[in-house]
Amino acid sequence: MDAVNTLRASAPPLKASRVRSGRRVADRVLVVASTLATLLGILVLGSILLMLIIEGVKGFSPLLFTEPTPGPGSEGGGIANAILGSLVLTTLGILVATPVGVMAGTYLAEYGRHSKVADLIRFLNDILLSAPSILIGLFVYTLMVKPMGSYSGWAGAVALAIIATPVIVRTTEDMLRLVPATLREAGAALGAPPSKVITSITWRGASAGIVTGIILALARIAGETAPLLFTALNNNSWFSANLMGGIPNLPVMIYQFALSPYPNWQQLAWAGALLITVTILALSIVARFVIKSERAR
Repeated sequence: MDAVNTLRASAPPLKASRVRSGRRVADRVLVVASTLATLLGILVLGSILLMLIIEGVKGFSPLLFTEPTPGPGSEGGGIANAILGSLVLTTLGILVATPVGVMAGTYLAEYGRHSKVADLIRFLNDILLSAPSILIGLFVYTLMVKPMGSYSGWAGAVALAIIATPVIVRTTEDMLRLVPATLREAGAALGAPPSKVITSITWRGASAGIVTGIILALARIAGETAPLLFTALNNNSWFSANLMGGIPNLPVMIYQFALSPYPNWQQLAWAGALLITVTILALSIVARFVIKSERAR
C-alpha cells in the first residue's frame, strides 16, 4: 500500500517535468527559427544595400549635381535637374499634406474622439494609408491630368500630398492622445477655450511626435515612382518654374534610365537610387533622434 501511494505521489512531478521539457524544446526551436529568419533578412537587405553602394558610388562625381540628365546615347551628364524637380515636388506635397494632416489628427484626438464621424474618418484614413500608390496616381490622373490635357508638377504634388496625409493624420492623433488629460483640465480650469488649450498645451506637448510624423511622411513620398508616372512624368531638360508639362524627378528618372540600353543612363540610375536611399536613411535617423530627444526630457 505504501508503495502504491509513493508511486501516485511521484506521478504529477514526472508529468510536470515532461511539460517543462517540452516547453524548453519549443522555446529553443522558436529562438533558432527567429534567429535564422533575422539573419536571412539581414543577408538579403545587406546584399541589396552593398550592391547599391558599389554600383552607385561608381556614378558619383561633381557633374552629377551640376549637369542635367543627358539625351539618349549621350555621354556625361548628371541628375541635377531631377534632384531639383524632386525637391520641389516633395516640398509642395508635404506643404499641402502637413496642415491637412495635423488639423484632421487634431479633430480626431480632441473634438470627435468617440463620434461616428471620427470613426468613419479613421476608417477612410486606414484605407488611404494602405492603398497602393499607383491607384492614387491613377486617381489624380483622372482628376487633374486628363482634364488639363497635360502632365504637370501640380498633379504630382497633389498625388504625393494624398500619400503623405494619412501618415501625418495617424501620427498626430496618436501623439495628441499621449498628452495627459490633466494638462487639458488645467488649461480649462484657468478659463482657456478649447482652441487655446490645443494650440498652447497639447500641440506643444506633442510637437516632437508631430514633427516626427511629418518627417516620416516626407521619407515615405521621397522615393515614390508609380504616382509620378501618371502625374508629373519626367523630362531631361532643366527644371522650370512653370510646373506644367513633364517635370524632371529622381524616381521616374531612375525607373526610365534603369530600363534603358545605354550604360551611361544605367550608371546615372544607380547613382540616383543611392542618393534617394541615403536621403531616406538620413530622414529616418532624424526622426529617431527627435523621438529620443523627446523621451529624454
